[in-house]
Amino acid sequence: MRTAGYITALALTLGVAGLAHADQLDDIQRDGKITIGVFDSNPPFGFVDRHSNALTGYDIDFAREIARKLGVKLELQPTNPANRIPLLVSNKVNVIVADFTITPERAQQVDFSTPYFVGGQQFLAPKGKFPHKEDLANARIGAVKGTTEEQALRKEFPGANVLSYDEISLALVALRNGNVQAITQDGALLAGLLAKAPDKSRYAILPYTLSVENIGIAVNKGESRLLGKINQTLVELEKNGTAVKIYNKWFGKGSETPLPRTFKIAIQ
Repeated sequence: MRTAGYITALALTLGVAGLAHADQLDDIQRDGKITIGVFDSNPPFGFVDRHSNALTGYDIDFAREIARKLGVKLELQPTNPANRIPLLVSNKVNVIVADFTITPERAQQVDFSTPYFVGGQQFLAPKGKFPHKEDLANARIGAVKGTTEEQALRKEFPGANVLSYDEISLALVALRNGNVQAITQDGALLAGLLAKAPDKSRYAILPYTLSVENIGIAVNKGESRLLGKINQTLVELEKNGTAVKIYNKWFGKGSETPLPRTFKIAIQ
């Protein structure tokens, strides 16, 4: 009886310890640091500032606010669209803040916050080309590998020749070289990319969308306390005006990528 009881007690102890260890919020607060995966080549969401050589952008500003709310040091880990989920589930980062579109498929692998940005999939092409969406049906189009934009493109235009790239910046190079006739991505991201192109006057964002996309912050499945803190932070930032200030910094009238704000952050 003593042996069975000891084993049961030990199992319960290990179970409780396992549950405690699984709670990343406790780990973050114990370590005094949160590691957040962000883009480093997708302006204006996340990119390397050419003057300071530091990561900056819309997502980075939100990452800083999350770390500030938790009272811990922020460590940024560069990632790309295809590597976001692997980086998170392997626990190399605690959180992903990287222009991450919320989809049912992704929600089976990670848990998402309430949206902190709402965008739409658009196209960038030489000026005067593809005035109507149907004109893209048989075009050579560049997309970022592993993104919802790539999936939507293949579904909407099964006759198109879709070329996949690791980064949207590489897709832009392909467009400028003539390897593709258009590229597709979130409209705000395309605006940021175009603003920094040396020959930007040659190109335009086409006047139609393929989808409306809710962008969320991702944590590992089951990390409800950490997700609750993130959602609380996002709602507070909306209420105190900080979220609007961040938006206007990167997408306001005086920015390089002006885009009207058509949403408010709220728990859904």
